Amino acid sequence: MDSSKVFLLAADVILLLHVLFVIFVVLGMVLVFIGNIRSWSWVLNPWFRLTHLAAIAVVVVQSWLGLICPLTTIEMTLRSRAGDNVYSDSFIAHWLESILYYQLQPWVFVVCYTAFAAVVVASWFWVRPRGF
Repeated sequence: MDSSKVFLLAADVILLLHVLFVIFVVLGMVLVFIGNIRSWSWVLNPWFRLTHLAAIAVVVVQSWLGLICPLTTIEMTLRSRAGDNVYSDSFIAHWLESILYYQLQPWVFVVCYTAFAAVVVASWFWVRPRGF
């Protein structure tokens, strides 16, 4: 396998991890509310909830500081090393634009991330984890 294929494979692995991270953040919040209604005890697990809160906190802090996610940077570096095309914006901004055709200013994403984080924090009061 030549080096460009190795770099592309590594970039795809990073992209998959990034997608799984986004799914964890978004779906995790949905499952907390559904789990509360359906009495799923695992949604009250403090480790799950702390990990979920930390994940969205990282996203929000990066957006407030105007930083591109390290996963995006790593993926783009690998793609560039392979001679593949790269995108210049954040992961979410790129895919929202590519899939949904939204062209929004970066501050819109900062507001959305922050609002979502506020819902995650509020969920600690609506669906209180065990031990808190």
